[in-house]
Amino acid sequence: MPTPPPPVRGLHHFAWRCRDSEETRRFYEDLLGLPLAHVIKSDHVPSTGEYCPYVHIFFQMRDGSYIAFFDLGDDVAALPSPNTPSWVNHIALRVDSVADLLAAKARLEDAGVQVLGVTDHHIIESIYFFDPNGIRVELTTPTVPQAEMDAHALRARAELDAWTARKAGLRAAAAKDASNA
Repeated sequence: MPTPPPPVRGLHHFAWRCRDSEETRRFYEDLLGLPLAHVIKSDHVPSTGEYCPYVHIFFQMRDGSYIAFFDLGDDVAALPSPNTPSWVNHIALRVDSVADLLAAKARLEDAGVQVLGVTDHHIIESIYFFDPNGIRVELTTPTVPQAEMDAHALRARAELDAWTARKAGLRAAAAKDASNA
């Protein structure tokens, strides 16, 4: 019997490239309230040894996890994926209440940030906006009791299996149509 995986306790950090570390700091620390907690500066990538001067900045969330960025010193932001709609890749950060969500929306809009939402997802409500690097950020808050989320978890595998079967059917139909064309 294989050894079970070690438990994953939570997110430590998620990192992206940023165009400018100070611009990014102003957005995440001054506007969103995530304190700058750690800075790593190096000329070499620790994992590969490759020469690439960078600064790696970490902003701490209240649960102890971080959102982090690499400034490679060239004023270039990461490009969006050409095969993925802009609404797909994003990071969702949790706030405590709908009132906090509305306060964040007002604060962002007062700072000139274009905000989409409040969007009702039936289990959460969210707002969406882009950071200075073109990264889509979602602020969200749960709107249902934990018992409802637990019920969703009990059905999650069956729902994914149904999607997988539907996707297979769509692919088969597309292949049949292509062969008949």
